[in-house]
Amino acid sequence: MDLKSKIILIYGPTASGKSKFAIKLAKKISGQIINADSMQVYKDLKVLTARPFGKDYQNIKHHLYGFQSAKKNFSTGDWLKLAKEKILQCRKVNKTPILVGGTGLYFKSLTEGLVNIPKIPINFRNKVRSLHKRIGQKKFFLKLTEIDPLIKDRINSLDVQRSLRAYEIKSFTKKSMISWFKNTKSDYDHNDFFKISIDFPRKDLIERINKRSENMIKLGAILEVKNFIKLRVPKNKSLSKAIGIGEIKQYLQKKIQTDQLIEKISIKTRQYAKRQSTWARGHMKDWNKFNPTGLEKLLKKI
Repeated sequence: MDLKSKIILIYGPTASGKSKFAIKLAKKISGQIINADSMQVYKDLKVLTARPFGKDYQNIKHHLYGFQSAKKNFSTGDWLKLAKEKILQCRKVNKTPILVGGTGLYFKSLTEGLVNIPKIPINFRNKVRSLHKRIGQKKFFLKLTEIDPLIKDRINSLDVQRSLRAYEIKSFTKKSMISWFKNTKSDYDHNDFFKISIDFPRKDLIERINKRSENMIKLGAILEVKNFIKLRVPKNKSLSKAIGIGEIKQYLQKKIQTDQLIEKISIKTRQYAKRQSTWARGHMKDWNKFNPTGLEKLLKKI
Protein backbone atom coordinates (compact mmCIF):
# COMPACT_ATOMS: atom_id res chain seq x y z
CA MET A 1 0.00 0.00 0.00
CA ASP A 2 1.50 3.32 -1.08
CA LEU A 3 0.64 5.97 1.49
CA LYS A 4 3.62 8.25 0.84
CA SER A 5 1.71 10.37 -1.67
CA LYS A 6 -1.29 10.83 0.65
CA ILE A 7 -2.14 13.25 3.45
CA ILE A 8 -2.71 10.81 6.31
CA LEU A 9 -5.35 11.61 8.92
CA ILE A 10 -5.45 9.70 12.21
CA TYR A 11 -8.42 10.26 14.51
CA GLY A 12 -9.35 8.37 17.65
CA PRO A 13 -10.62 8.80 21.19
CA THR A 14 -8.26 9.94 23.92
CA ALA A 15 -5.81 7.24 25.13
CA SER A 16 -6.33 5.10 22.01
CA GLY A 17 -2.62 5.19 21.12
CA LYS A 18 -2.88 7.65 18.19
CA SER A 19 0.47 9.34 18.80
CA LYS A 20 2.43 6.09 19.16
CA PHE A 21 0.91 4.70 15.99
CA ALA A 22 1.60 7.98 14.12
CA ILE A 23 5.30 7.75 15.10
CA LYS A 24 5.56 4.13 13.92
CA LEU A 25 3.92 5.12 10.65
CA ALA A 26 6.10 8.21 10.22
CA LYS A 27 9.24 6.08 10.64
CA LYS A 28 8.02 3.61 8.04
CA ILE A 29 7.01 6.09 5.33
CA SER A 30 9.32 9.04 6.11
CA GLY A 31 6.60 11.25 7.52
CA GLN A 32 6.22 14.27 9.76
CA ILE A 33 3.48 14.69 12.35
CA ILE A 34 1.05 17.60 12.52
CA ASN A 35 -1.08 18.07 15.63
CA ALA A 36 -4.87 17.99 15.23
CA ASP A 37 -5.80 18.25 18.91
CA SER A 38 -7.25 21.54 20.15
CA MET A 39 -5.76 21.20 23.65
CA GLN A 40 -2.25 20.19 22.60
CA VAL A 41 -1.64 23.43 20.68
CA TYR A 42 -1.15 25.24 24.01
CA LYS A 43 2.18 25.77 25.80
CA ASP A 44 0.83 24.97 29.24
CA LEU A 45 -0.53 21.74 30.75
CA LYS A 46 1.49 19.32 28.65
CA VAL A 47 0.97 16.48 31.16
CA LEU A 48 -2.76 17.09 31.58
CA THR A 49 -3.39 17.31 27.82
CA ALA A 50 -1.19 14.20 27.20
CA ARG A 51 0.98 16.16 24.79
CA PRO A 52 3.94 14.21 23.41
CA PHE A 53 7.22 15.50 24.77
CA GLY A 54 10.89 14.54 25.13
CA LYS A 55 11.50 10.93 24.14
CA ASP A 56 7.94 10.69 22.73
CA TYR A 57 9.08 12.55 19.63
CA GLN A 58 11.57 9.78 18.73
CA ASN A 59 13.45 11.92 16.18
CA ILE A 60 10.31 12.50 14.12
CA LYS A 61 9.52 16.13 13.38
CA HIS A 62 6.32 17.27 15.12
CA HIS A 63 4.41 20.44 14.18
CA LEU A 64 1.82 22.63 15.96
CA TYR A 65 2.40 21.29 19.49
CA GLY A 66 2.71 23.58 22.52
CA PHE A 67 3.17 26.89 20.71
CA GLN A 68 0.06 28.87 21.66
CA SER A 69 -0.52 31.01 24.76
CA ALA A 70 -3.44 29.84 26.92
CA LYS A 71 -4.59 33.46 27.21
CA LYS A 72 -5.17 33.80 23.46
CA ASN A 73 -8.07 32.51 21.41
CA PHE A 74 -7.22 29.84 18.87
CA SER A 75 -10.03 28.91 16.49
CA THR A 76 -10.58 26.04 14.07
CA GLY A 77 -9.89 28.59 11.31
CA ASP A 78 -6.52 29.46 12.89
CA TRP A 79 -5.61 25.78 13.05
CA LEU A 80 -6.69 25.12 9.46
CA LYS A 81 -4.53 27.96 8.12
CA LEU A 82 -1.43 26.66 9.96
CA ALA A 83 -2.14 22.99 9.16
CA LYS A 84 -2.29 23.78 5.43
CA GLU A 85 1.05 25.61 5.69
CA LYS A 86 2.62 22.63 7.47
CA ILE A 87 1.26 20.16 4.88
CA LEU A 88 2.92 22.26 2.19
CA GLN A 89 6.19 22.37 4.16
CA CYS A 90 6.18 18.57 4.47
CA ARG A 91 5.58 18.20 0.74
CA LYS A 92 8.48 20.54 -0.07
CA VAL A 93 10.96 18.32 1.77
CA ASN A 94 9.40 15.07 0.42
CA LYS A 95 7.89 14.07 3.74
CA THR A 96 4.42 12.58 4.16
CA PRO A 97 2.14 14.78 6.32
CA ILE A 98 0.50 12.77 9.10
CA LEU A 99 -2.20 14.66 11.00
CA VAL A 100 -3.08 13.13 14.33
CA GLY A 101 -5.52 14.15 17.05
CA GLY A 102 -8.93 13.86 18.61
CA THR A 103 -10.56 17.13 17.54
CA GLY A 104 -13.20 16.18 15.00
CA LEU A 105 -13.86 19.76 13.90
CA TYR A 106 -10.22 20.21 12.87
CA PHE A 107 -10.42 17.20 10.55
CA LYS A 108 -13.83 18.27 9.22
CA SER A 109 -12.48 21.73 8.34
CA LEU A 110 -9.59 20.15 6.44
CA THR A 111 -11.61 17.57 4.50
CA GLU A 112 -14.78 19.61 3.89
CA GLY A 113 -13.64 23.22 4.16
CA LEU A 114 -14.56 25.85 6.71
CA VAL A 115 -17.72 27.90 6.51
CA ASN A 116 -16.80 31.53 6.01
CA ILE A 117 -19.76 33.19 7.73
CA PRO A 118 -19.26 36.93 8.40
CA LYS A 119 -18.65 37.85 12.03
CA ILE A 120 -21.97 38.71 13.66
CA PRO A 121 -21.78 41.67 16.11
CA ILE A 122 -22.26 40.77 19.77
CA ASN A 123 -25.14 43.25 20.27
CA PHE A 124 -27.01 41.59 17.38
CA ARG A 125 -26.41 38.13 18.87
CA ASN A 126 -27.59 39.36 22.28
CA LYS A 127 -30.87 40.59 20.76
CA VAL A 128 -31.49 37.12 19.32
CA ARG A 129 -30.77 35.56 22.72
CA SER A 130 -33.14 38.00 24.45
CA LEU A 131 -35.90 37.07 22.01
CA HIS A 132 -35.28 33.38 22.70
CA LYS A 133 -35.39 33.96 26.45
CA ARG A 134 -38.64 35.90 26.12
CA ILE A 135 -40.61 33.44 23.94
CA GLY A 136 -38.97 30.08 24.71
CA GLN A 137 -37.51 27.39 22.41
CA LYS A 138 -40.81 26.09 20.98
CA LYS A 139 -42.02 29.46 19.64
CA PHE A 140 -38.48 30.51 18.73
CA PHE A 141 -38.00 27.45 16.51
CA LEU A 142 -41.37 28.13 14.84
CA LYS A 143 -40.26 31.71 14.15
CA LEU A 144 -36.94 30.39 12.79
CA THR A 145 -38.68 28.08 10.29
CA GLU A 146 -40.79 31.05 9.11
CA ILE A 147 -37.74 33.19 8.31
CA ASP A 148 -35.66 30.21 7.13
CA PRO A 149 -37.76 27.28 5.79
CA LEU A 150 -34.60 25.41 4.69
CA ILE A 151 -33.81 24.75 8.35
CA LYS A 152 -37.02 22.88 9.17
CA ASP A 153 -35.86 19.28 8.73
CA ARG A 154 -32.16 19.94 9.11
CA ILE A 155 -31.87 20.69 12.82
CA ASN A 156 -33.61 19.25 15.86
CA SER A 157 -36.40 21.53 17.12
CA LEU A 158 -35.05 21.08 20.69
CA ASP A 159 -31.45 22.05 19.81
CA VAL A 160 -31.17 25.51 21.41
CA GLN A 161 -27.58 26.31 20.32
CA ARG A 162 -28.06 25.48 16.66
CA SER A 163 -31.46 27.22 16.57
CA LEU A 164 -29.88 30.42 17.92
CA ARG A 165 -27.00 30.14 15.44
CA ALA A 166 -29.32 29.52 12.47
CA TYR A 167 -31.55 32.44 13.46
CA GLU A 168 -28.73 34.96 13.84
CA ILE A 169 -27.08 33.85 10.57
CA LYS A 170 -30.30 34.18 8.56
CA SER A 171 -31.28 37.48 10.21
CA PHE A 172 -27.85 39.06 9.85
CA THR A 173 -26.62 37.70 6.48
CA LYS A 174 -30.06 37.27 4.84
CA LYS A 175 -28.81 33.83 3.78
CA SER A 176 -29.69 30.44 5.30
CA MET A 177 -27.11 28.58 7.35
CA ILE A 178 -27.78 25.62 4.99
CA SER A 179 -26.70 27.73 1.97
CA TRP A 180 -23.52 28.83 3.74
CA PHE A 181 -22.60 25.20 4.44
CA LYS A 182 -23.51 24.06 0.91
CA ASN A 183 -21.09 26.53 -0.66
CA THR A 184 -18.18 25.36 1.49
CA LYS A 185 -15.42 23.39 -0.19
CA SER A 186 -12.09 21.92 0.88
CA ASP A 187 -8.81 22.97 -0.75
CA TYR A 188 -8.08 19.27 -1.20
CA ASP A 189 -9.51 16.49 -3.29
CA HIS A 190 -11.18 13.51 -1.60
CA ASN A 191 -8.42 11.22 -2.97
CA ASP A 192 -5.64 13.31 -1.38
CA PHE A 193 -6.41 11.75 1.99
CA PHE A 194 -6.01 8.39 3.65
CA LYS A 195 -8.31 8.54 6.68
CA ILE A 196 -7.79 6.34 9.72
CA SER A 197 -10.30 6.21 12.55
CA ILE A 198 -9.14 4.18 15.57
CA ASP A 199 -11.95 2.01 16.85
CA PHE A 200 -10.67 0.93 20.25
CA PRO A 201 -12.65 -1.70 22.23
CA ARG A 202 -14.47 0.21 24.99
CA LYS A 203 -13.40 -2.10 27.85
CA ASP A 204 -9.71 -1.86 26.90
CA LEU A 205 -9.96 1.90 26.39
CA ILE A 206 -11.42 2.40 29.88
CA GLU A 207 -8.47 0.45 31.30
CA ARG A 208 -6.00 2.62 29.38
CA ILE A 209 -7.76 5.83 30.51
CA ASN A 210 -7.61 4.73 34.18
CA LYS A 211 -3.90 3.97 33.84
CA ARG A 212 -3.23 7.28 32.09
CA SER A 213 -5.08 9.29 34.78
CA GLU A 214 -2.94 7.62 37.45
CA ASN A 215 0.21 8.26 35.44
CA MET A 216 -0.61 11.96 34.96
CA ILE A 217 -0.50 12.48 38.72
CA LYS A 218 2.88 10.70 38.90
CA LEU A 219 4.21 12.84 36.04
CA GLY A 220 3.42 16.11 37.85
CA ALA A 221 -0.08 17.18 36.78
CA ILE A 222 -0.75 18.69 40.25
CA LEU A 223 2.26 21.03 40.09
CA GLU A 224 1.34 21.86 36.48
CA VAL A 225 -2.15 23.00 37.54
CA LYS A 226 -0.69 24.99 40.49
CA ASN A 227 1.45 26.93 37.99
CA PHE A 228 -1.49 27.28 35.61
CA ILE A 229 -3.65 28.85 38.35
CA LYS A 230 -0.93 31.51 38.82
CA LEU A 231 -1.31 32.52 35.16
CA ARG A 232 -4.88 33.71 35.83
CA VAL A 233 -6.15 32.51 32.46
CA PRO A 234 -9.77 33.69 31.96
CA LYS A 235 -12.38 30.96 32.50
CA ASN A 236 -13.80 31.39 28.99
CA LYS A 237 -10.50 30.41 27.30
CA SER A 238 -10.31 26.89 25.85
CA LEU A 239 -7.47 25.56 27.97
CA SER A 240 -9.27 26.57 31.19
CA LYS A 241 -11.80 23.86 30.33
CA ALA A 242 -9.18 21.08 30.15
CA ILE A 243 -10.15 17.87 31.96
CA GLY A 244 -8.42 17.67 35.32
CA ILE A 245 -8.10 21.36 36.21
CA GLY A 246 -11.31 21.49 38.28
CA GLU A 247 -10.56 18.14 39.91
CA ILE A 248 -7.00 19.11 40.87
CA LYS A 249 -8.30 22.41 42.28
CA GLN A 250 -10.64 20.37 44.53
CA TYR A 251 -7.66 18.26 45.61
CA LEU A 252 -5.58 21.38 46.37
CA GLN A 253 -8.46 22.72 48.47
CA LYS A 254 -8.34 19.38 50.37
CA LYS A 255 -11.90 18.54 49.33
CA ILE A 256 -10.87 15.19 47.85
CA GLN A 257 -8.11 12.58 48.33
CA THR A 258 -5.64 11.36 45.66
CA ASP A 259 -7.62 8.21 44.81
CA GLN A 260 -10.82 10.27 44.41
CA LEU A 261 -8.91 12.74 42.23
CA ILE A 262 -7.72 9.96 39.88
CA GLU A 263 -11.21 8.46 39.74
CA LYS A 264 -12.84 11.84 38.91
CA ILE A 265 -10.33 12.56 36.12
CA SER A 266 -10.87 9.03 34.75
CA ILE A 267 -14.66 9.44 34.68
CA LYS A 268 -14.45 12.82 32.91
CA THR A 269 -11.95 11.41 30.39
CA ARG A 270 -14.14 8.37 29.70
CA GLN A 271 -17.10 10.66 29.03
CA TYR A 272 -14.97 12.72 26.64
CA ALA A 273 -13.75 9.57 24.83
CA LYS A 274 -17.38 8.49 24.40
CA ARG A 275 -18.22 11.86 22.80
CA GLN A 276 -15.23 11.48 20.45
CA SER A 277 -16.44 8.02 19.38
CA THR A 278 -19.96 9.38 18.85
CA TRP A 279 -18.51 12.13 16.64
CA ALA A 280 -16.68 9.51 14.55
CA ARG A 281 -19.88 7.50 14.06
CA GLY A 282 -21.80 10.57 12.92
CA HIS A 283 -19.18 12.48 10.90
CA MET A 284 -16.61 9.93 9.75
CA LYS A 285 -18.64 7.32 7.92
CA ASP A 286 -16.23 7.26 4.97
CA TRP A 287 -13.11 6.81 7.15
CA ASN A 288 -11.19 3.52 7.34
CA LYS A 289 -11.86 2.03 10.78
CA PHE A 290 -9.07 0.07 12.44
CA ASN A 291 -8.90 -1.66 15.80
CA PRO A 292 -5.42 -2.01 17.41
CA THR A 293 -4.78 -5.35 15.63
CA GLY A 294 -5.82 -3.78 12.33
CA LEU A 295 -3.33 -0.96 12.84
CA GLU A 296 -0.48 -3.44 13.33
CA LYS A 297 -1.51 -5.28 10.16
CA LEU A 298 -1.63 -1.98 8.28
CA LEU A 299 1.96 -1.19 9.32
CA LYS A 300 3.13 -4.59 8.01
CA LYS A 301 1.41 -4.05 4.66
CA ILE A 302 3.16 -0.73 3.98
